[in-house]
Amino acid sequence: MNKTIRWIAAIAVIIIIGIQFIRPGKDNPPINPSMTIEAQADFKPPVSNLIKTSCFDCHSNETRWPWYSYVAPVSWFVADDVKNGRDHLNFSEWGTYTTSKKVLKLGQIYEQVSKSEMPLSQYLYIHADARLTSADRDSIVSWTEDETDKLSGGN
Repeated sequence: MNKTIRWIAAIAVIIIIGIQFIRPGKDNPPINPSMTIEAQADFKPPVSNLIKTSCFDCHSNETRWPWYSYVAPVSWFVADDVKNGRDHLNFSEWGTYTTSKKVLKLGQIYEQVSKSEMPLSQYLYIHADARLTSADRDSIVSWTEDETDKLSGGN
């Protein structure tokens, strides 16, 4: 029995070491400052601070890659979350979106933030500073409404 446990432990250690060599892509693509949300929208504090703290790691090309994003298998999940986040919404590429796509994205932000669906709960476990209060959510929701009005030609 002891010999079996040692073999299982040895194999587990070899697997853990081996998977460290399977590295997902973790990069921050170049940013064109004229295409960012900062350049394309009324994106000022406090809303800009809230969104940068709570959203930019997954929804921009300014991801902060923490230490655990370099340790497999966690690194695989983090890289996948960032890729999916950027695919759905990328604040660094806001200027590449059409007006109708910006309105759509603002509506999605409105809906997901107001329903507390974003930031994702698994992100909040480790990033407590990204947690949004009710007042924070109200500020972001109000900002999305104002931006939608501007894009739609309203005031």
